[in-house]
Amino acid sequence: MVVLGLGGALSMWMYDLGRSLTGFNPGATKEQLSNYRDEIEQLRTERDQFSTTVNSAESQLNIERSAQKQLVMQVKGLEAENIKLKEDLAFFESLLPADTGAQGVSIRRFKAENVAANQVRYRLLIMQGGKGDREFSGDLQLAVTVLQGGKSAIMAFPDAKNGDADKFKLGFKHYQRVEGILTLPDGVTARAVQAKILEKGQIRVHQSANL
Repeated sequence: MVVLGLGGALSMWMYDLGRSLTGFNPGATKEQLSNYRDEIEQLRTERDQFSTTVNSAESQLNIERSAQKQLVMQVKGLEAENIKLKEDLAFFESLLPADTGAQGVSIRRFKAENVAANQVRYRLLIMQGGKGDREFSGDLQLAVTVLQGGKSAIMAFPDAKNGDADKFKLGFKHYQRVEGILTLPDGVTARAVQAKILEKGQIRVHQSANL
């Protein structure tokens, strides 16, 4: 009995010693678990805050990118408008000596350019020299040199079949600005455009522009 009692006491002592050496403490473990939970909850809160901050930053970045794209488009639009204003200024500057110029009709600053695979934009300023006491009445004709199927050809505008002759009518005392877009058939490549000013069916002046 004594030996069994001593053995049991020794076993209990060894058990308590092992718990103390390994740091096992039920109360401490619960406290540590509670601390871990608090830390995890704090980390979750910080994570949510960081996520909100990141989302806000991404939204702000998207807004700034959109604003930047709009600014780029506005700049391009202003550049195009600036080019047009410069051309207009050159047009009107060329009007200054009109009263002292020679009598007759002339073409100023004739321009033609390809704007699509089968479209040509033309712009020209038609002026009448002298004092401008006579109103000019006539027509504009455009002859487009094209390449089709490896062969050169000439297409005339306006085309009587299209019924667009009214767009090429001219009537002015000092000057008239004319611009528009010519649509060519598919597979046709424009090479040059010649502008002709007609009065009573007679050619008064003509000018060409290469593309």
